[in-house]
Amino acid sequence: MKKKSKKKKILIILVTMIVLMVIGWWALCVKLYNDNINVRGDSYEPLMLRVEDFEGLKCTEYTFPSDKGQNLAGYLYSHDVDQRGIVIIAHGFGGGGHNSYMDVANYFAKAGYYVFAYDATGCDKSEGEGVGGVPQGVVDLDYAISFVEENADIPDLPIVLWGHSWGGYSVCSVLNYHPEVKAVIECSGFNCSSDMFESGGKSQAGSIIYAMTPFIRIHERLKYGKYAANTAMDGFEATDASIMIVHSEDDGVIGIEYGCDKYYEKYRDDSRFTFVRFEDRGHNEIFNDPENTYKDEFNAEYYSWLETLDYDYNAEENLERFKEDKAEYITQNLDHARWSTRLDEDLFERFLDFYDEAIK
Repeated sequence: MKKKSKKKKILIILVTMIVLMVIGWWALCVKLYNDNINVRGDSYEPLMLRVEDFEGLKCTEYTFPSDKGQNLAGYLYSHDVDQRGIVIIAHGFGGGGHNSYMDVANYFAKAGYYVFAYDATGCDKSEGEGVGGVPQGVVDLDYAISFVEENADIPDLPIVLWGHSWGGYSVCSVLNYHPEVKAVIECSGFNCSSDMFESGGKSQAGSIIYAMTPFIRIHERLKYGKYAANTAMDGFEATDASIMIVHSEDDGVIGIEYGCDKYYEKYRDDSRFTFVRFEDRGHNEIFNDPENTYKDEFNAEYYSWLETLDYDYNAEENLERFKEDKAEYITQNLDHARWSTRLDEDLFERFLDFYDEAIK
C-alpha cells in the first residue's frame, strides 16, 4: 500500500508540474502576443498624407462605436463626380490608421466611388489603449459596414471592400457577417487570425513559433469568440461576392502560403475568384508602382543627411534630440506631391474594372 501511495504522490507531482509548465508557457505566449499585437498604432506625423495633397478630394469625418463602446474615427471621401458604389477600406497593422491609404481612397473616389475609411481600435484618432488583437480588425470592420449601411447621410449604394495585410484578412473574414458585400479585393492578407502572429514571428522565434500558435489561437478564441473562430475561407463560403486576391511571392511579413496559396488551391477554377500574383513586390509596396523611385530617392537623401550629424543619434542621451531633428528634416524635405502619387495605376485600373463588373 505504501508503494502505491508513493507512486500516486509522484504521479500527482508530475501532473502538477506539467500543468504548471503548460500554464506558464501559455502565459508567456499571451504576453508576447500582447507586447507585439495589443499596442497603439499611431501614424508618424511627418510622413502622413493630407487631404490637400489630392486635388478635389473632399473628406467628411464621422465617429461611430465599436463592440465595447469605444469610438472609432471614420472618414467619407469623395470627388465631385457621380458615384456608383462605396468602397470601404480596412487598413494594415503597425503603420497607424487609415492615413497611409489616403491615396487609395483618392483613386477610387476620383473614379466614381464614395470611399469610407476608418482608424481601427487603438489607432490614430480612434479610442483604445491598444488594438486588442488581430480579430479586432474584423470586429471594427463589421461595425464600420453597419454604420455605412445605417447612416442616412451616406447614399444606399452597392458596397465593396478593399484591405491590405491585417485589413486583407479582415475584409475576407467579415463576409461571415456581411454576405451582402458585392466584391472584395484582398492584398497581402491571410486566412486565420493567428496567422499574423505566426508569420511575423518566424524571423524572431524560428520554429518555436509553431509551439506558440496553438496557445495564441486559444487566447484569441477566448477573447473574441466567433470573430476569432471564423476564417477568410469561411467568409468566402458565406457569400456570392467576387473575390480578388493579390500577393507577392517574396512577402516577408505575411508569407504567401498563409493566404493566396491556400485560396488558389481551392478556388483556382472558381469564376468568382481572380488571383494576381507578383514575384518581387514584397509586402508594403505591393500596390505601388515599382518604377516610381521617389521613396528610394528620399531614403538615400535621408541616409546622407544622417552622415552629416555631429552627434551619435543612436546614443540614449541623444534620442529626443534626434527625434526632433528627424521630424524637422522630413517636414522640410518631403515632396508631398510625389509622396502621395506612387500607386500602380495599371493595377488600380484592374481593381476598378473588377468592382465595376461586380456591381452591375
